[in-house]
Amino acid sequence: MNFPLQHVLLMRKLSPDQFRDKLFDVLRRKQHWTISHFNGPSATRAQLNIRYHQEYAVYIRDFSVLLAHVIAKNPPWKIRRHLATTIYEEETGGLSLGSPHQELFLQMMSGLGFDRASFRDVELLGNSRVYREWLDHICQTEDWLIGASVLTIFVEGTIHDPDDVQYLRTRKSTAEIEDLIQKHPLVLYHGLSPDHMNFIRVQEMIEPANRKAAYDMIIEYATDSHQQQHILQILEEALKLWLRYQDGIARACGLHRNP
Repeated sequence: MNFPLQHVLLMRKLSPDQFRDKLFDVLRRKQHWTISHFNGPSATRAQLNIRYHQEYAVYIRDFSVLLAHVIAKNPPWKIRRHLATTIYEEETGGLSLGSPHQELFLQMMSGLGFDRASFRDVELLGNSRVYREWLDHICQTEDWLIGASVLTIFVEGTIHDPDDVQYLRTRKSTAEIEDLIQKHPLVLYHGLSPDHMNFIRVQEMIEPANRKAAYDMIIEYATDSHQQQHILQILEEALKLWLRYQDGIARACGLHRNP
């Protein structure tokens, strides 16, 4: 039986560098046509309200819960420690500014004038629900290596991962972070006070310096070609569902892609 060359290559065990490049390829495609709109001056408060409610309910509020499902699979100690440290930071802010990340997010939303109470019971859009239910399924039923790959590589990852991982960037200084805060779209275009931006500060304090650790963790434990191929297939599925999730937000916001 003849297989396409790409399929044959995936069936062979990839070197760490080759596998990392395949992971990068997925993250380079984690971008959506609406990002420029939401990061620009034309996004309305109503559109931001829709987007942030969906993001909060899909993954920001319960990220630690998803990680806990992976830990329950009893991965090796090194992995448990990494994931448990992430949960500790998410739930307490003990490694950064001393507040839970979801609380910092809600403070940012309050600064935009959005009612905190409206985030208690968010009605998910159709594609948002599909993506969240898929995340739940992966973390609850798949092997820990798959769940950890989805959460630490895809959900936490961005299109900037290749640069952040390969060039070993040092942690940003306070001055650098404050400069980024002043240039953030919510501050620049929507008048959000920098006092309400600790959620972004924490992200800049912790990431992207920690991205390399996430990739090293997955690459070390994906020890055969089957595991590598399965991870890549799952991340491709994650990308497909994430793009549909973003499409659903676009429709709810009345946005249409230019032909």
